[in-house]
Amino acid sequence: MQGAVQRCARYMPHKAAVLLVFSSFMAAFLAFMLLVLPQVWRQLLTFLNEAPRIVTEIQKALLFLPDRYPELVTEDQIRQLSSVAAAEIGRAWQWALTFSLHSITNIVAMLIYLILVPILVFFFMKDGSVLAGSIANYLPEKRDLMRRVWTEMDAQIANYIRGKTIEILIVGAVSYVVFVFLGLNYAALLAVMVGLSVVIPYIGAALVTIPVAGVAFFQWGWGPEFLTLMAAYFIIQALDGNVLVPILFSEAVNLHPVSIIVAVLLFGSIWGVLGVFFAIPLATLVKSIVNAWPAALEQVAEEKQQIEEMQEP
Repeated sequence: MQGAVQRCARYMPHKAAVLLVFSSFMAAFLAFMLLVLPQVWRQLLTFLNEAPRIVTEIQKALLFLPDRYPELVTEDQIRQLSSVAAAEIGRAWQWALTFSLHSITNIVAMLIYLILVPILVFFFMKDGSVLAGSIANYLPEKRDLMRRVWTEMDAQIANYIRGKTIEILIVGAVSYVVFVFLGLNYAALLAVMVGLSVVIPYIGAALVTIPVAGVAFFQWGWGPEFLTLMAAYFIIQALDGNVLVPILFSEAVNLHPVSIIVAVLLFGSIWGVLGVFFAIPLATLVKSIVNAWPAALEQVAEEKQQIEEMQEP
């Protein structure tokens, strides 16, 4: 939101820009909480109720594979895979039920966070420079390396977060419109999953394809509707990767795709889901330090040489 505040501050006072951006964000957040989230939650519970039947139908469809490819797949493997999927769905249903009951018991804590966190965000936006200046007083006076890393990280991460937020909204909204237009069940739930999948580059798009294809197959089978939906879904993914991402991230996170994949695998193996979520920011931090370190060493060497020259008789 700070970037939006800075842009609005060009045309109005800073406090008015903060108030405008903060009010717009809170309105959008409340609309999501009151309109989108309940629908997604209802569709999730319905999907978990019907998931065992979906697994059974998919199992029946996959049983023809052992007849065609007996050297690769056996009937026991198909049944074992189906039983594992059914067990995982049962655990997910138990989690959803436990989460609902747990949320009810902690409704007071949730309300406290919903009040205090927006207040903190408002003051961070309003008095951010003052707070940053007070924190800087406790840092070392000679902090050239820290300043270089911070400057690059601030620009890269801000562009990344804004770009990802816009990408999530666009991809999720377009997916929802396409799913509703084609009559796909659980359109809101699947659209949210498709939108959030862009947070994990490459891997997220591959994983979310499974539930989209599974729901479409269960609803229509191997028909023209299924093929039309999958074609539209892959077109969305292609436009996202080849058109939307270059536009949004032209100035953000200049990392090679191999570096991104390695970062996701490395930090994911260390910290799990949180590591996957913060993989790109952490990779950007490492890249910023690597870029700033030689310049800092050169500056230290120059200062040392100047001191030696001053000490010579």
